[in-house]
Amino acid sequence: MKKIAVLGSTGSIGTQTLKVIRENPQKYQVTALSCRKNAGLLAEQVAEFHPLCAAVGDRETARKLSERFPETRFVWGQDGLAEIAAGVEYDILLNALVGMSGLLPTYNAVSEGRTVALANKETLVAGGALICDMLRKTGAQLIPVDSEHSAIFQCMKGYRKDQVERILLTASGGPFRGKTAQELRSVTLAEALNHPRWKMGNKITIDSATLMNKGFEVIEARWLFGLDADRIDVVVHPESIVHSMVEYCDGAVMAQLGVPDMAVPISFALEYPDRLKSDIPRLDLKATGALTFEEPDMETFRCLGLAYEALRAGDTYCTALNAANEVAVQAFLDQKAAFCDIADCLEEVMQRHRPSKDPDIGELMRVDAEARRTAEAILEV
Repeated sequence: MKKIAVLGSTGSIGTQTLKVIRENPQKYQVTALSCRKNAGLLAEQVAEFHPLCAAVGDRETARKLSERFPETRFVWGQDGLAEIAAGVEYDILLNALVGMSGLLPTYNAVSEGRTVALANKETLVAGGALICDMLRKTGAQLIPVDSEHSAIFQCMKGYRKDQVERILLTASGGPFRGKTAQELRSVTLAEALNHPRWKMGNKITIDSATLMNKGFEVIEARWLFGLDADRIDVVVHPESIVHSMVEYCDGAVMAQLGVPDMAVPISFALEYPDRLKSDIPRLDLKATGALTFEEPDMETFRCLGLAYEALRAGDTYCTALNAANEVAVQAFLDQKAAFCDIADCLEEVMQRHRPSKDPDIGELMRVDAEARRTAEAILEV
């Protein structure tokens, strides 16, 4: 049996991962879980899966849960996540944390030569160079869980990287596809949270509405697959059937297709290099009909363009962009900022940023904190 540690087990990806594990009890054993706030759901998960260790947001919650579940060791905060990543027994650490909190556990795990199934975008957006350097040093393995990067990962198996011409990342276009910049000025929080294809957490749903999610995926792809920004294209594909494509030097294009269901990339990451038999609905192309593809509108959805700018600028620009985005999105979710304020804030933070070259993990955290303060000052939150 494979031993699995799930960070962010109460979120969208975390709960879907546990569903895959629940349906395959002969294959997987849960050794660690974590949540930040949803202690009620975490308690249900601990009662079901009996992990060796679980991390929560604060000491008092850890104390209360320890009394209920004495056979599980409860830790808390960022140190608790680090303890799971570096100290708990597991074959795969599935990192489904949201935000910058996911970077340190990934870094700790790969520093120990462990395997990470990565669903936390911020790990590579904020610390891609550092993580990839550590992967080379320790021989650790990073398996992507995002549907787009999983698709690329699968399409590149059996081929050399130098044969790849470019990557084509597909995007649904989000809830505001086709809208003008003027129309975006009046969108509501409820409208932004109404994604047409995927059910996700609030933060990533807003990132999908601004297309920043796709911008982050461009940055992730650069580090996962070793291609520069000019060889990573985004194409809007509203049906979300083609999850991404790889174009090769001979003109051949490999694509991975399937119904939009995160159980597929999750199970692929857990079972890699094999595949896990599942009962998810099969793709019926005859019923699907036409598949359409469009250029993204980067003038209206400026966040995507800002992600390309940050990637090309290098150094710590992506770290600053990610930090500012977390602040701006939270301000919008708290209804303290408008939808278009997100892109305005990111652009200004990028202009003010003073980059650091070859940062270590401590410097990345300093840059992150500084960019957050700058974004808070801009938004007055």
